[in-house]
Amino acid sequence: MHEEYFFKKYYGFVMGIGRTYAKSEDLAQEITQDTFLKFFDAVGKLEKELSLKPWLRRIAVNTAIDYYRKNRKFIYHVEADEETPVSVPEQVVDQMNYEELLALLHQLPQDLHLVFTLFEVEGYSHKEVADRLQITESSSRVYLTRAKQKLRHLIHLQSTVYAGR
Repeated sequence: MHEEYFFKKYYGFVMGIGRTYAKSEDLAQEITQDTFLKFFDAVGKLEKELSLKPWLRRIAVNTAIDYYRKNRKFIYHVEADEETPVSVPEQVVDQMNYEELLALLHQLPQDLHLVFTLFEVEGYSHKEVADRLQITESSSRVYLTRAKQKLRHLIHLQSTVYAGR
């Protein structure tokens, strides 16, 4: 009974994390379900003074990273990027809602998406990102730079589409 209440209470929270990391709704649900399974398996180890939400967040992020590692067939695939740097006015980003930003983030290649999310959203250092993804720190920095460049380009494209309306 407690598990059902807990699941209902925190489902949206964990699913939001899954949606941030996964490009499909099905994968986000899979990450969410696995997060709860891992949580209920380890709940006996939870220390009284430990906050529940941050612990659940860590399990969800680690579960998403596990999915990435399991499915990273093309991690060393690097796209040739001949785009010129694009500057995007801040007000364009300010006018976008969460779903629009998330949709753009999901257009990034998986490795760039994951590094960007871990570094910019979760606040991991490049060393922590590198350790978790089993890449070098310099690769983490390069992936973040490429992710930001690609996001700027995508935002620029989207803003020109909106301007034409």
